[in-house]
Amino acid sequence: MKQRKASSFFLYFAPACRQAGSLFYIYVLPWLTKHSKKNFYMKKSLLFASAIVCSIIGIAQTPTPQGTNLNRNNGDPKLTEYWAPEPKLVSPGKTSSDAPSDAIVLFDGSNFDKWKSSRSGDIKWKLENGAMVVQGGTGNIQTKDGFGDCQLHIEWRTPAEVKGDGQGRGNSGIFFMGRYELQVLDNYNNKTYVNGQAASIYKQLPPLVNACRPPGEWQTYDVIFTAPRFYENGTVKTQARITVLHNGVLVQNDGVLLGGTQYIGVSNYEKHNEKEPIILQDHGNPTAFRNIWIRPL
Repeated sequence: MKQRKASSFFLYFAPACRQAGSLFYIYVLPWLTKHSKKNFYMKKSLLFASAIVCSIIGIAQTPTPQGTNLNRNNGDPKLTEYWAPEPKLVSPGKTSSDAPSDAIVLFDGSNFDKWKSSRSGDIKWKLENGAMVVQGGTGNIQTKDGFGDCQLHIEWRTPAEVKGDGQGRGNSGIFFMGRYELQVLDNYNNKTYVNGQAASIYKQLPPLVNACRPPGEWQTYDVIFTAPRFYENGTVKTQARITVLHNGVLVQNDGVLLGGTQYIGVSNYEKHNEKEPIILQDHGNPTAFRNIWIRPL
């Protein structure tokens, strides 16, 4: 009977044990590790605390014995609640296309204040009806500020008058950190190699589906981009990752990037800064962009 009661006690508190173990590893262990490097007694405390938490988690993971009738109706739900830190308050836009309160508006249709030419001199793209339009041969443009992990919203439109085919129809690109290209292309009834069509990570990851609208209509990308991390010696610690919604349709689902975009050859990583500019490509076609905002993450 005593053994049965003890078993029921530990099983009852199993969720709390798991929660305590998680909080220990998220908050306490990193602090102890940081402050124990030069302190012998702190190292001993770290080992002791780790042993205790491992024991607690081991108990918490114990499966319920067959036939055990564990009644939690009279338990305290507060054992598995925590109230801090609270998420900060962000006011969403009126629609999913509008910038939330903590976003940086990169382009609102009125000026190029957040941008500069990738070449020397002024930007030679046109401002027309609240959009920026590529002028073929004038060069790429890039943000003045650098970004790493981010949420990006951008709207784009390929020309209504269809000219060319394959990669020649409304071609442009969005380069995260100046290196990792999300392809922009008119792929409405227009075939090309699948890892080079709209919403592909160029020459790497084809989109899950083709969600293109007809030429001349505005389209949207909503992107979650996670920058790569590097060790001091330049080797890759974690690869870049990307999730993309094209016109509200999931087309890249936490895709892992193989490296920087290469037109010829295999993609590879080269160490770079934690924050780099976003580049919009001049590929010779009069592709337009509008309503661009970003949330650094």
